[in-house]
Amino acid sequence: MAITVCTLDCPDTCSIDVTVEAGRITKVDAAPGNPMTDGWICAKVKHHAQRVYSPERVLTPLVRVGPKGAGEFVPCSWDEALDRVEAAMRDAIATHGPASIVPYLYNSSGGVLGGPALAERLWRRLGASKVNDTICAATAGQAYTDIYGSMLPADPMDVVHSRFVLVWGANPTVSNVHFAPLVQQAVRDGATLAVVDPRRTAVAARARYHLALRPGTDVALALAMTRHLAVNDLIDRAFLAEHVDGVDAYLANAEHWTLDRAAGVCGVPATMIAEVAEAYVSTKPALLRMGWGLERNRNGGSACRSVLVLPLFCGHFGDVGSGVITSLSKAAPVDASLADPEIDRAMVAAADAARRQVNMNSLGALLCRELDETPVALLFVQGANPAAMNPAQTKVLRGLGRDDLFTVVHEQVLTDTARYADIVLPATTHFEVDDLKKSYGSYVLQRARPVIDRVGESRTNDEVTCALALRFDLPATVFDPDAARQIDAILTDRPLDEPHVLRAPGTTVGFRDTFPSFEDRRARLHHPDSELPLPRYRALESSYPLALLSPATHKTINSMFAEFDAADAVVHIHPDDAALRGIANDQRVRVWNDVASIVLPARLDRDLSAGCCVVPKGLWLRHVEGNLTANALAPDELSDLAGGACFNDARVQIGAIE
Repeated sequence: MAITVCTLDCPDTCSIDVTVEAGRITKVDAAPGNPMTDGWICAKVKHHAQRVYSPERVLTPLVRVGPKGAGEFVPCSWDEALDRVEAAMRDAIATHGPASIVPYLYNSSGGVLGGPALAERLWRRLGASKVNDTICAATAGQAYTDIYGSMLPADPMDVVHSRFVLVWGANPTVSNVHFAPLVQQAVRDGATLAVVDPRRTAVAARARYHLALRPGTDVALALAMTRHLAVNDLIDRAFLAEHVDGVDAYLANAEHWTLDRAAGVCGVPATMIAEVAEAYVSTKPALLRMGWGLERNRNGGSACRSVLVLPLFCGHFGDVGSGVITSLSKAAPVDASLADPEIDRAMVAAADAARRQVNMNSLGALLCRELDETPVALLFVQGANPAAMNPAQTKVLRGLGRDDLFTVVHEQVLTDTARYADIVLPATTHFEVDDLKKSYGSYVLQRARPVIDRVGESRTNDEVTCALALRFDLPATVFDPDAARQIDAILTDRPLDEPHVLRAPGTTVGFRDTFPSFEDRRARLHHPDSELPLPRYRALESSYPLALLSPATHKTINSMFAEFDAADAVVHIHPDDAALRGIANDQRVRVWNDVASIVLPARLDRDLSAGCCVVPKGLWLRHVEGNLTANALAPDELSDLAGGACFNDARVQIGAIE
């Protein structure tokens, strides 16, 4: 047995115990280490070996021999594959300039070294386009930073001390499974649980209050709660005076959000808005767990900003079990750039500013030449599956299908995106590499150890980067992919043989142990010079009556594992909406809008709010009739902060198929 860590894109970051027999993984189970996850792991991780040894695992470099999208390849050597990639890169630079190379690097399920740190050194030096990580969490992260700076959030372990827990836009029973039992423990000990979500999720079903709002209206609900507390003199004015700037401007901005107006917009009764607001302000300690669901629309930044300030108006800081829980990705003091012997932060910033900036959500438009004059001649995809996961899916697929586009995909299995590639390079899994893993859901830093030999001819992200850098005569010392050397450089002052708990529970308490990082150590509500000075609500005008959501499920991590364990490819619809359309359970229906149409069985679901429908996140093209997923119906418009994705702004109609 071997102890390592799960590096998947999940807040939990489980310590895992891997059983290896005859060089093969036979069992994955929980291990001691991360105190939040000690004892059990989710089914996704238990079955992770199915991906490691999948029939669709890429074992050698592949060269396309059939039409793009057909997935027809022949094996080749690494040298031949890299020769082809180098030639295509040089041709792109000579013909269209370095900005015509677009490295789409996500790697959210990798460790510190599995991220793009080394790769960005290569693309920066070549002058390639800079693809910004905006498809998930950028909006929520910017909203938090605008208010609190680099102040770290509360420790999720401390929720057991809370007397009121407000879960907003999160579904921890699916995507943060070790947090859900802690909430249940708090409830058993007498805490009140309130959940804001358009769906009656498992955590919402256990809540005293479920505010089933209309998608995209979180900002109206949160502003109405703040206004109601202010006009009834229930806000903590002493706390605000001592710790918060911009209060008057914020309250003036919220003034027209009466309970009745908000109720009309968000669909939550005015009496419930008032009751929850009053219960939240009067119960201490109270903790807000904000998820990422509320950022996925045109009002995403406004929603996150207006929700994140609620604890400030209520003075919910200073005690264990109070404050805000959101991403802890900045909690671990590790910096992959420290492994670069030539690091010059000013040079890096200047070089990045000079590169063409690409919004990750606009990939389809960029590939289809809708955005600027420089075409994309070469697309390099690593740690991502944009054919399945990006908005405006039809544009993405049309762009990937261009005969004049050279696409390279470095991937573990033959994903939808890989099937469009000219060259596919085999990638390692986290069971095969040495790395560090930061958690964004707990105060723990862990070491990932290789527990099996490389499967096939797979290589790490850094090894691929190094091979390309050397072909462009870049210095070997800067692109040394040796993991042990990089880890020693990153850790600087300590080894990491055991999981390292960064802070003991009860010691990371906002406005007691930590404060906003602005010069005055005060939170900020009004940002007159930013793209979003104050939260605002923008109505969505559409002739299509149903809001289409594509939430995560317990089956996959984004689109990972869908190759063998996809969620049911169905569209969930409320029975009342189904009756209006003459739709029966399991009947084939068409889901459409102006840009696309998909065909799925209908699943009648009373846990949905009327006016909403759901197609699961993470499906692959082959799972849906017509080879399109819900993302074909999602717009590629951007949110009001940090250029976030607007998946939940998809509006559709559903009709029965005779």
